[in-house]
Amino acid sequence: MAHVLRAPGSPYSVQRILKPIYKTCVCHLLNLHRSHNAQKGDGSCEFEAFQSGHCSGTMLDVVRGIQAQIGLEPGYYTIPKCRANLLKYQPERKDLPERSMKDSFTTAVLPLSTIPIRERYVNHLGLVRMGRLMEELDLFAVWICHRHLCIPTLPKGIPVPYNFFTFLYDSVDFTNINEISAFEDIELCGHVSWTGNSSMELTIYMRQKMRTVAKAIIMMVARNATNTRSAPVNALKPANEEEQLCFENSIERQKKRTAKKSKSVLNVKPTSSDEQLMYETFKRTRGTDALSVNMPVKLPPNCKWMSESFQTTMLHAFPENRNSNNYIFAGFVMRTAVEISFIAACIHAGGRPLIQCIMDVAFYRPLKVNSFLKVTAYVVYTFERYIQLLTIVQALDANSMVKITTNVLHLTYKAEGKVKEVLPSSYQETLWYINGRNKFAAFQNLRGTRKVDKKSQKTVRTGEK
Repeated sequence: MAHVLRAPGSPYSVQRILKPIYKTCVCHLLNLHRSHNAQKGDGSCEFEAFQSGHCSGTMLDVVRGIQAQIGLEPGYYTIPKCRANLLKYQPERKDLPERSMKDSFTTAVLPLSTIPIRERYVNHLGLVRMGRLMEELDLFAVWICHRHLCIPTLPKGIPVPYNFFTFLYDSVDFTNINEISAFEDIELCGHVSWTGNSSMELTIYMRQKMRTVAKAIIMMVARNATNTRSAPVNALKPANEEEQLCFENSIERQKKRTAKKSKSVLNVKPTSSDEQLMYETFKRTRGTDALSVNMPVKLPPNCKWMSESFQTTMLHAFPENRNSNNYIFAGFVMRTAVEISFIAACIHAGGRPLIQCIMDVAFYRPLKVNSFLKVTAYVVYTFERYIQLLTIVQALDANSMVKITTNVLHLTYKAEGKVKEVLPSSYQETLWYINGRNKFAAFQNLRGTRKVDKKSQKTVRTGEK
């Protein structure tokens, strides 16, 4: 579940005074943006067909909306408040009405043009902190889940008997990343694009100055009030041709996700082409005399060993980073992992590369609030100016000292110039190398330019030049 426990002294508190006026201005500006895009008629906005006109105000309004939905009370308790009394309000799937994509569609604004807000989201160069944006993205995803949920039988004033958790980041594709300004507001908008029995796929966009800067596909899961079992969600029924097309694309993604997991080189035996790549890499580093046991390993020119291309850190999470169940919220994990990955990419590139994509972010287990976090970012593959990273998050229980892997992320960065090639020196590293190569190929496929046909509103893809 996303972070909904903002500190009272956070920069957001300035909006407590400005909120009513600011929210009105925000919604007015968003409507102007939509009108501008409609007049342009260039099909640049994929999501225009799903616009519902709903505006959630600022991200602070989103926080307050979630808090009101779940009946969250202020204060930290080592044992979370029991919500077992809400189980009697848990509906059956048949009692939940069908919903369309427009029902969950909403927009919210991250007001970076406001100075007290901006300081939380900029680095020392005055550029936007991408990790912070990931935090807000995760929070907004939870809000969309609440927007989709409709329980006709729930009495007025009763908190929703649900918890929503991040299950998977399918992809976050960044575009126009070098043009993101830390002095202009960022708009988040999105909707539910697919539902299972208790799971939902969300499509979310980040926009600035009427241009899309990121598109995210996120999988969320619904749990009951006590987080002891899954909970049903409203079925999604496309309301028009555009929603039907989006729904069908989501079904295809769901099939690919299942197939991708079963074909990963980390889960199954390498293919013949993978084995050929292993052999070629071995020959590059061992030379022609593979029978010589004591022969020193040879590193080709302008290359670097994978075992020397990583950065790691240990963190102690605190209650301010928790959700209402006293688990570390997914947004904090994403921010931390992105920032450590950026450091690893910077050191390898010898500069400041730009993030291009985050994909296949798995959430295996929840992180308890008393956990120590170990975050390690490995450079596993490089191609010309691109750097592919595998970032692993592990939790160390503060009491038992047992270490478990909780998250895995795959990130792609682009440097200003050609970077050193990274090479594996062990069998495990070779599997990581092949997997990184496959992830980079998936990124290239994802990065195919999206163009929307004005008449049919169908999305076609062309390769990147």
